[in-house]
Amino acid sequence: MKKWSVLLVCVFILAAGFVSQAQAKIEVEGDTYVGIWDKYLWRGFNLSGSRPTLQGGIDLTAGGWTLSTWHNWQLSSGGGFDSGELNETDIILTYAFDASELVSMTVGNIWYSLDNEQFGVSEDTNELFATATLNTLLAPTLKISWDWDAAEEDGLFYSFDVSHSFDLSQWAPNIALNLGALVSYNQHADGTVGDYAGWHNYELSTSLDCALTDQLTISPIFIFSSPISSAAKDAIDTETVAALNLTFTF
Repeated sequence: MKKWSVLLVCVFILAAGFVSQAQAKIEVEGDTYVGIWDKYLWRGFNLSGSRPTLQGGIDLTAGGWTLSTWHNWQLSSGGGFDSGELNETDIILTYAFDASELVSMTVGNIWYSLDNEQFGVSEDTNELFATATLNTLLAPTLKISWDWDAAEEDGLFYSFDVSHSFDLSQWAPNIALNLGALVSYNQHADGTVGDYAGWHNYELSTSLDCALTDQLTISPIFIFSSPISSAAKDAIDTETVAALNLTFTF
């Protein structure tokens, strides 16, 4: 019941945002996606016991508001996991806007519905976040997240990333190469990451977006993650993750 209550609240807020656009024509767009991942990696944490998972979700956007849902299923049994187990559902509500020609902003809330007792993660929590992106080369982006629900300490987590896409259509039709790099800092986000203050991890990522049609895209993805501080090294290991993702936009 709690899951559906939160979902209904999110839908209500999203609808209220639509109504506030006085008599403007509302156009809803979005995407739905599903991917096979060789493990579930989140902020450097291997949350699937190095076993494959199926991850998928849907995003609905209108007037700057986006309502999203995301899910993670185990694909194989072992190590305390059961095949077919749904161990996480996230519901995300965001609002995006341009603060200026140079800066784009996004604010939102993520509700994590968790059932991963194998890694001691079974308590649902909420996280507010804000991102600021400079609309320049590499799109440098700062994200600040605050676990206002489960954390007993500061509950703050910061990440900074850069990314760039290269159009490869002159060599291969309808293909884009995406490269990214991220570094994160933990400030006593004890409800989700750990009760310490220090640099957490860095990530290097690459993917290919291969457009099969105007609406359907398949993307192989690879991510390398490694801890930075000694406290982070006590919590996470160096990891790699690979995936194949299919996205349908509408």
